[in-house]
Amino acid sequence: MAGKTTSDGLSEVERQAVKDRAQELRAQAKAGKNREAGTKQVLEAIGKLEGTDKALAEGLHKVVSETAPDLVPKTFYGFPAYANGDGKVVVFIQPSSKFKTRYATINFDEPSHLDDGDMWPIGFAVLAWTPEVEKKVTQLVKTAVAPA
Repeated sequence: MAGKTTSDGLSEVERQAVKDRAQELRAQAKAGKNREAGTKQVLEAIGKLEGTDKALAEGLHKVVSETAPDLVPKTFYGFPAYANGDGKVVVFIQPSSKFKTRYATINFDEPSHLDDGDMWPIGFAVLAWTPEVEKKVTQLVKTAVAPA
């Protein structure tokens, strides 16, 4: 865990993430499934990022916007995320700066259709946004939103 641990076992960073998520859920309840409000939240979240995290989040935003325009932008624990029509997150990026990790991750949640046998990857460590990474993420997003 990153940082000093509180009495409930969460680090201060994790505790703040929980508080931020509660505030985020209240804001999303007010906005409903409003694409403009979600896009604004995602762009604000990306705007707060720096360096590689920002480049990765911008790259993911571009890929999702072009490849899966039906996904609705929203934030998920403050992370840029994209949800299906039911409001369920399909893909999100966890910046390395959030928990002071070595790399950011692009993650796919349960509504994504990446199933491949009895075991398949749903999280990908990313160090840089390159043409190869963009190609791989584009394919993963296409697969994730394809009908089951």
